[in-house]
Amino acid sequence: MQHPKIVVIGAGSIFFGRQAIWQCVTSPHLNQGTLALVDTDPAHLARMTKLAEKAVEHKGATLALESSTDRREVLKDADFVVLSFARESVKYRGIDCEIAAKYGVRMCSGDTIGPGGIMRTLREFPEILNCCRDIQDICPDAWVINYINPTAANGIGLRLFAPELKSFALCDGLHMPHVKREYARRAGIIADDAELTEDVDRTFDFRIAGPNHFTWVLKAAYDGADRTPQIVEAIRRHGQKEVEGGDKGAKATFNERIAWELYEAFGYVSACLGHTKEYVRFYQGHSTLGESIPPLSLWETGDRYRWHWSVWNEVDRYNYGCEAMEQFFENTKADHATDIIEAMVGGLDKPFYINTANGSAVPNMPADAFLEMLCDVSMDAVTPREVGPAPVGLRGLWQQVLDTHELTARAAVSGDRDELLAAYCCDPLTVSLADSKAMMEELLEAEKDVLPDMWFT
Repeated sequence: MQHPKIVVIGAGSIFFGRQAIWQCVTSPHLNQGTLALVDTDPAHLARMTKLAEKAVEHKGATLALESSTDRREVLKDADFVVLSFARESVKYRGIDCEIAAKYGVRMCSGDTIGPGGIMRTLREFPEILNCCRDIQDICPDAWVINYINPTAANGIGLRLFAPELKSFALCDGLHMPHVKREYARRAGIIADDAELTEDVDRTFDFRIAGPNHFTWVLKAAYDGADRTPQIVEAIRRHGQKEVEGGDKGAKATFNERIAWELYEAFGYVSACLGHTKEYVRFYQGHSTLGESIPPLSLWETGDRYRWHWSVWNEVDRYNYGCEAMEQFFENTKADHATDIIEAMVGGLDKPFYINTANGSAVPNMPADAFLEMLCDVSMDAVTPREVGPAPVGLRGLWQQVLDTHELTARAAVSGDRDELLAAYCCDPLTVSLADSKAMMEELLEAEKDVLPDMWFT
């Protein structure tokens, strides 16, 4: 394929929109195709469209641009449709975290597991399905890439309720080759300031798997020798230096110390600690003897708003010439989704961590278990590489998370309160049936304005 058409639904996403523009303009495999930007917010769409136009002009690219608040206007002939939208996410994640804390559930992120992940699925998945109906009608052969949290819940939902479409789900936390390079440094295979060479990449057998945001390092061997002890020692050393406070935010606080504790408990290293610590009940403040690490700090709504504003200000500086476009190309980098699209289009033979059905990669889990694994990609298929058996203990936790996600996705379609309550009670963070039911009802009422009417009729 020489001239792919990529449609970004939710182009106003400051996590993805800028990087998609950067890569579609700079990649020789993408910059003669078409980039279609869609956002229901006309102001955000106009700002991203102007940035894309300036980027194309600056590089002299032949990339065609389309822009619309109506996705149906630009879906024709799409090869890839990336879903990257969220409805007032900052506001409602804050509501999720505050209400859940009243019932003893503390969330440092609140967008994937726990009541926050459940509520975000209820808010976003119905619109994801609406998008898929339009895709099926207009460009049924396109690849659908879900980039909306909860990645696994929405990805499972697509498998269940839009099985006719080619789809997979993404999270940028395990972006290759960066994640492998980071662990090669921790393992002492390369220096802290070194890059990952082809030789190291080939001889470093590094395997991660698990549900999205709850992934674990299952193997780290170099030249046949296990390098896990070196990785664990690096985590232990860094953890000893960690203190609470500063500007790191709740997702970054005490991560190395928690990683060390979880290694002691399970014998494996967590690969996504900023989220994984929210998936286990140990940091919820339930201990009667006290813990060495305090309960999770809550996700900071105000700080996230301020960060959003700073990024939009940066976009405006490029758009109005206050900052040179050359700085945009120096300061922006490749994104996980467009990296994968580039590899699929160009046949580049690069593997990526992708959320998809297990198949036989993890032989002691169901074939349809929706896991994040290293996959080979092409225009025809996404194929997980062999991982090996899931560790007993972790496997049970993984399945509980996946069952919570599936129950949530089913409830998001059915509007069935009993099915939704089952999701809350299956969730690994809830500890009381009565609290779960009361919390569910309070969250539904608090978010009535952005939830489908079926929940209130």
